[in-house]
Formats: sequence, C-alpha cells, structure tokens
Amino acid sequence: MQQIIRQKGQDQDIVIDGHYATDVVPAGNITKVFVLRRHPEELKKLMTIRGFKGQKLWENLAAEILDVCLYDTIKAAGFNKVCEIDVTGKKIEEVADDIVSILNQKKPCLAGMVDWIGKLEQEKRLDQFLREF
Repeated sequence: MQQIIRQKGQDQDIVIDGHYATDVVPAGNITKVFVLRRHPEELKKLMTIRGFKGQKLWENLAAEILDVCLYDTIKAAGFNKVCEIDVTGKKIEEVADDIVSILNQKKPCLAGMVDWIGKLEQEKRLDQFLREF
C-alpha cells in the first residue's frame, strides 16, 4: 500500500474503503477518515436482509453501539482526521454529498457526535440490543 501511495505522489488523493483501511495506511499518509454510523435498529434490519444472523449479527450491533470502529479509527489516525457521519435513513447520494461537503470544507469534520448508548438508554431499548451478550 505504501508503494502505491508513493508512486501516485503527494498531489493525488487515493480513496481506500474498508473497515481495516487505517491498518494498511500509515497515519502520516491519511488526510481524512470517514466513519459511517447507522442507528442499530436500521443496521439490524439491513444486516438481516443481507443474511446475517445469530452471533455475527449481535457482534456487529454491539460494535456499532459501543463505537468500536470509531475508537479504533481515532486511535489509528488521530482525532482531528476522523469525520463521523450518521447515515441513518440517508440515501447513498446524500452520504456522498456529506463527504464531499466535508472535503470541500463546507461542513466541519467532527467525531464523537453519535451516541447510540445514550439514545437507546433514553428510549429504554439498550437491553434489547445487548441482550445476546
């Protein structure tokens, strides 16, 4: 991965997609990292449609609720490079527009804004999502 980045040069951006992107790109080469968040209720429906069930489904829901990807990304890239986006109820085009707006500095790049634990606790539904553990 580092060789590809060096061959492309400093003046070209490269987009790397995936849960482990910050594991394969050195922090010094990272400009921005987007962590896409989804309300656990919507995530559960989406994952069920895609065939996830049992332990794998509940592990992914718990990871979303507990901010695992956000935490790991901030640890790898640094807080100031991480942009968190709540994609709940949004179409792909809306999410892409949010990302472009952040890259063009029309919207701020912020992290730590999504709080599923607080929201689910307020709704008295946290136990419903963490019951399998």
